[in-house]
Amino acid sequence: MLKKVPHTYVIVFSIIVLSAILTWIIPPGKYVQETRLIDGKEQELMVFYYEENLPEEHKPETPSTYQTWHVFSALFHGFVNQSNIIVFILMIGGAFWIMNHSKAIDVAIMAFLKFTKRLDKYSLMRKMGVNNIIIVLIMIMFSLFGAIFGMSEETIAFVIILIPLAISMGYDSIVGVCMVYVAAHLGFAGAILNPFTIGIAQGLADIPLFSGIEYRLVAFIIITAIGIVFVLRYAKKVSKNPKSSIMYEEDEYWRKKGASESEKIEYYTPKIAWFVYGIILCVLAVFSFVYPSTTMKIGNAEFVSRIIPVSTALFAIIGVFALRKSVHYFVLLLLGYTILYLIVGVMGYQWYVMEIATLFMAMGIASGIAINKTANEIANLFLNGVKDIMSAAIIVGLAGGIIVILSDGGIIDSILYGLSKAMGNFGKIASVGVMYVIQTIVNVVIPSGSAKAAITMPIMAPFSDLISVSRQATVMAFQFGDGFTNMITPTSGVLIAVLGVARISYHKWVKFIWPFIILMILVGFLLLIPTVTMELSGF
Repeated sequence: MLKKVPHTYVIVFSIIVLSAILTWIIPPGKYVQETRLIDGKEQELMVFYYEENLPEEHKPETPSTYQTWHVFSALFHGFVNQSNIIVFILMIGGAFWIMNHSKAIDVAIMAFLKFTKRLDKYSLMRKMGVNNIIIVLIMIMFSLFGAIFGMSEETIAFVIILIPLAISMGYDSIVGVCMVYVAAHLGFAGAILNPFTIGIAQGLADIPLFSGIEYRLVAFIIITAIGIVFVLRYAKKVSKNPKSSIMYEEDEYWRKKGASESEKIEYYTPKIAWFVYGIILCVLAVFSFVYPSTTMKIGNAEFVSRIIPVSTALFAIIGVFALRKSVHYFVLLLLGYTILYLIVGVMGYQWYVMEIATLFMAMGIASGIAINKTANEIANLFLNGVKDIMSAAIIVGLAGGIIVILSDGGIIDSILYGLSKAMGNFGKIASVGVMYVIQTIVNVVIPSGSAKAAITMPIMAPFSDLISVSRQATVMAFQFGDGFTNMITPTSGVLIAVLGVARISYHKWVKFIWPFIILMILVGFLLLIPTVTMELSGF
């Protein structure tokens, strides 16, 4: 008889308890920045001290403590620390519930499926598989988003859109998550211009920003291609036999949610929808006047665009055609513009979760008014959406408790120090491999790429000089080590949030993804070998 797999909450709490036990085994310590004289030059270095030996000026106000009953208070602090992502999830869940009530997504999916069926009559398309083309294009798009501006938290919103599409194409919720979340993190690992990882790491390593882009572009293409092939193979297996999916039973939720048929959808356009159109057009016009041009930043490059005035003019035209057809198409237009302005906001105005959540909230309310719902009805729909996604928000808070325990126990830097000592007098390939392993392990403890770069690069970069390994190779070891395990580590708030939204339990996700993670870790190591054996531009 098979043992029942523990609930995701139980798994996360068990990791919190394990982390607390480690605080009794590993002595607390801290890296501090100090100025040292090396070869007659002053250099800023990260120096590790066990807490008892810390210089007075660096001693923490509250000393690290063994974690015992703190496993319970860590849950509270985890919710506080992850509050931005938790609120983000709740707001998006409520907003999408309002929008989904219009049946606009159902209309879009049915129209899309009809379009793909028409493409099937072309022999070339039939040979390649229309669904395969769709998966490839979507994954390339999100991989580029991850590689260029570090898309991560934003994937939570897109998962809600792509899972129903994947289900309607005959796949499962895992394929929907792969098309968005996995694709974005493949791009994150193979980053080309990501300012949050490559930009910070290269700056700390004191090498030109975004140099070595030629080889990183090759690595990005290889990583993304392998990821696409992996997802296509899995999608084909599920398409042939839906019951082979480990999510077959759980996906009944999504199948029921998308079970509405075209004849049950009433196509109409209430007068209030025209009023919403007018208000939004006025708001966009004001924004066009205030922001006539937008400086879009892609990595270290930037260009000036008139995207807001141009998109406003297009909204004025497309909105009329959409409303003349049905309010469903107008709601879809609102969704499309929400996604457009999300991209503009992130790349042009450095938006983060607060601004993105606000944008989706506005979309939800506008959608509710457009389909002629009263204020009370919109409020009730929002609350229903919050209830539906509450479990996803809770698991993010619980997972945040892991980092709280490790931080309060003062052992994060100690773990990093212990790992760095493993870099002995190896050859170049072995040394860069050890760096890669260390970065991969550290990513489980510190999932934030920016924070990890700030801690590890000042240590790794000088060490690479000692063993005659290019600092660029060290940055790539950080880059790969930061990216792949993001897709499996339980300390990643974004992963836990995505799984919660998708209704995929953590243990089922691990069962699906671990062979792929092992494969990508091996690919990452193989891609590091040329950085120390070949003459590469920027290396």
